[in-house]
Amino acid sequence: MLPEQKQNLLPIGKMAAANGVSIATLRLYDQMDLLKPFYTDPDSGYRYYDIRQTSRLDTIRYMRDLDMSLSDIRDILQKEDLTLIEEKLIAKDAQIHRQMQELKAMHDAVERTIQSIERYRKSPTSGTISLEFINRRMILYTPCSCNFYESGIVAYEKIIQDLRTRLMEMELPQFLSYSMGTSVRKEDFERGELVPDKVFIFGDSHLKDYSPNVCLLESGMYACIYLDRFDDEIPCAARLLDYCRENRYTISGDYICEELTEFNVFDNRQRSMFLRLQVPITFQK
Repeated sequence: MLPEQKQNLLPIGKMAAANGVSIATLRLYDQMDLLKPFYTDPDSGYRYYDIRQTSRLDTIRYMRDLDMSLSDIRDILQKEDLTLIEEKLIAKDAQIHRQMQELKAMHDAVERTIQSIERYRKSPTSGTISLEFINRRMILYTPCSCNFYESGIVAYEKIIQDLRTRLMEMELPQFLSYSMGTSVRKEDFERGELVPDKVFIFGDSHLKDYSPNVCLLESGMYACIYLDRFDDEIPCAARLLDYCRENRYTISGDYICEELTEFNVFDNRQRSMFLRLQVPITFQK
């Protein structure tokens, strides 16, 4: 070895320390033909790296930061094919975008849950009617398969289970299925008939990535009533309808039953629900 070459060599320990990797990592890269030492002492077997190999190590670390496997990195480096590198990066870019969408959806779901719990803590007592402005919401829905108002809580549980099965088939993240609701068509509600029309989950625009059955609930004023028992919904819905009639509010959309919380921390035998019944209204002027 020429003297000027020796000046550029770093023992494996110094090479590892200078680049923030472990000696074990460099030995693994050697075994996998990712980064071979520039020189190995024939007597001691000690590995030395040329300082210029840092560039190759930077490339490997960059690809690892993108979560590429070592075998994929080895294939890319051995073939020295820029087209292959571009293809791998394009695939990784698509994967990152999917992960970003999922994280955004998770963030939105967590924020909705926090808001629901806060609303539960600060809400009026069960049975209280109020007027509220509610922001626009997206829902992903399926048709309701039976009238659980007639059949009871067991039928409701089966409908929720069917919805979650469909969501899994859509490969929709499970955490999105904890913000649910049901609706009754405006015409049926105005007649005083509770006939479930849709069962759905609340979300944002990302729901369109999973199903065409997505629609927008417009923002506006809603007549609302809160309750904490499933069995109270029918009489409370009737009270809500009477309230709108007495005050001459025009019902402008479907009746919605929204589950604000579903954390079974108080009763492990059945779903612990806190509900907000709501109908969009306009005022006569």
